[in-house]
Amino acid sequence: MNNGIFRNTLIAALVAGSIFAAGCSAGNSNTSSQAGTQTGEIHSVEGISFEKAVVSRVVDGDTVVLSDGSRVRFIGVDTPESTTTTEFYGKEASDYTKGRLAGKTVYLEKDVSETDKYGRLLRYVWLSLPNEISDSEIRSKMINAILVQEGYAQSATFPPDVKYQEYLTMYNSEARNADKGLWNTDSSGISYSTGVAATGLIKGNINSEGEKIYHVPGGDYYEKTVPEQWFNTEEEAQAAGFRKSKR
Repeated sequence: MNNGIFRNTLIAALVAGSIFAAGCSAGNSNTSSQAGTQTGEIHSVEGISFEKAVVSRVVDGDTVVLSDGSRVRFIGVDTPESTTTTEFYGKEASDYTKGRLAGKTVYLEKDVSETDKYGRLLRYVWLSLPNEISDSEIRSKMINAILVQEGYAQSATFPPDVKYQEYLTMYNSEARNADKGLWNTDSSGISYSTGVAATGLIKGNINSEGEKIYHVPGGDYYEKTVPEQWFNTEEEAQAAGFRKSKR
């Protein structure tokens, strides 16, 4: 082969290789930047993905805003209102969440749903990565669980996002039995947190879509549901605007 032809062929091959490498690098960079909300860091524990993020602002006890502007609603819990209205223990719950999360790095775990009807990300929020998925790790590192344990929130079942509901229901019972926070009751058996009877047969719950649903004994979700309101009869529940669960 002529030396000039060989030199030109070699240069062309090198240029083509550089362009290909640059393209691959750009593609990899794009994948990394889209992998996480804040830093592009996705961590895995026991096959579960945790997305690293930074909390810039706390809206109330169970909702925060990330540094990219995304809103996150904690899965499986419900704290008293403290924004448009102020319910008993609402300010305390909001202040507690601010103290634990404002400006902090957290790790987000998704269940089944990506967002609720308001466009908020639905997530379990971990203060640090768990070493394993266990009762002790959930109790000490997941803010959803901590809020329930300390009486700042009650567990709330919103299918299909029920991965940790058995734990949250257990912590809810512990806090209630210990009369913690919003579970303080007066001698009449009325809960200051809800203003409704603290006992009954039929469980009323409001799901993430704002729909009022009641659960009867024997139903698929009866045992897992922590009631926001109790009823003695289905007629009472229906009169209050609740519909019967389909399962």
